Amino acid sequence: MYKEYWHLTRYPFENSPDPEFFYFSPRHREAVQWLSYGIRERKGALVLTGDVGCGKTVISRRVVCDLPSDGYDVAVVVNPSLSPVELLREIVFQLGSPQVPKSKIEVLHALNSALIGAHKAGRHTVIVIDEAQAIKNAGTLEELRLLLNFQLNDRYLLTLVLIGQPEWAERLNLLPQLEQRIAVNYTLEPLEREESAKYVGHRMRIAGGDTAIFAPESLTWIHTASGGIPRRMNTLCDRCLLTGSQLGVRRIEEDLVRKLSTR
Repeated sequence: MYKEYWHLTRYPFENSPDPEFFYFSPRHREAVQWLSYGIRERKGALVLTGDVGCGKTVISRRVVCDLPSDGYDVAVVVNPSLSPVELLREIVFQLGSPQVPKSKIEVLHALNSALIGAHKAGRHTVIVIDEAQAIKNAGTLEELRLLLNFQLNDRYLLTLVLIGQPEWAERLNLLPQLEQRIAVNYTLEPLEREESAKYVGHRMRIAGGDTAIFAPESLTWIHTASGGIPRRMNTLCDRCLLTGSQLGVRRIEEDLVRKLSTR
């Protein structure tokens, strides 16, 4: 497609959570630091919220990738819209159990065995629940809270990382029994104008491209049109590079961004 035209080694604006393309804006850096702190200090529950496309999943992937592989067992649940037992079974499966039992009591025994075994081996267990706002079953929410009962006298046997959209934070306020156990609660905001320009430049550099391909005025409009949401910027910038290659231009100017952002 347009990689050869712009002399790129990779597509710079794919909307997949690739940690290699992660841009450390001040907000993203702070979010990574807070989550890393909560995990390494073995806190009970951590919450990360933000609008769709702000980079929550990328942040969680970056945090997990940075954990020493010999010190942590990690389960990542990307579709938590499950029944209580299904959620527990998925967690046990993600933690590497070769055979996941079906009954709830057996699943709980398997989970307890995995947590105790990890603790004795000097490892800490991290359970990441992405898209937490998709949980509609009150029993599933209660099961998440009860996970925090897996603890010793002086520490939790697991850290629960809950990632969701802003309405998830509102739901937590209605669950004081879970909300009171949250050690870190961070809200990820959209990027500022200057951060948006740096974000675009960063992804172009990672892909082997020339950052000057996007004119300064076009970067301003990209920020305005996207509201500083990285995923929206990715989509718009990708369209610009594709259309620019089709038109035979050598620079992405503001008028092209304006035209494409209204489609």
